[in-house]
Amino acid sequence: MTPDHVAIYPGSFDPITNGHVDLVKRTLRVFGKVIVAIATNPDKDHSLFTVEERLQMINEVFADVKDRVQADSFQGLLVDYAERKHSTVVIRGLRAISDFEYEFQMAMMNHRLKPQLETLFMMTGESEFYTSSRLVKEVVSLGGNVAGLVPDNVLKKLKQKFKR
Repeated sequence: MTPDHVAIYPGSFDPITNGHVDLVKRTLRVFGKVIVAIATNPDKDHSLFTVEERLQMINEVFADVKDRVQADSFQGLLVDYAERKHSTVVIRGLRAISDFEYEFQMAMMNHRLKPQLETLFMMTGESEFYTSSRLVKEVVSLGGNVAGLVPDNVLKKLKQKFKR
């Protein structure tokens, strides 16, 4: 483990899924601290949950390791955010080969902008590889059950949003 290094795990986390949770827990095996950073873009944001709701859900999920997992949000370039947080490592999850092309392009652009920023790709756990926040929201909106795909506190909030 690298106890003094901070890894940043950026994403929309709208909502956080068990796949995200798995990646954070596995990242904690290698790094002393993980910042789960909600990337926001007011011009493109069509999120189901507000940033504040997502921060709250993340904090609830990681309450038992709150000294090592920090929920935060940012606007602008990830490379600038990483610099402000004194981090040189970004964690990205890969579910399938289709994720790789997009993530590789982003990693290469980030590296061009900030060569000292490294991107580490982690494969999503086998039980979560098909899960995405978008798919979870779609299933719940159509009356489906996503228990086991999201943390219990998130399931409760999803049901409230869709009045189920």
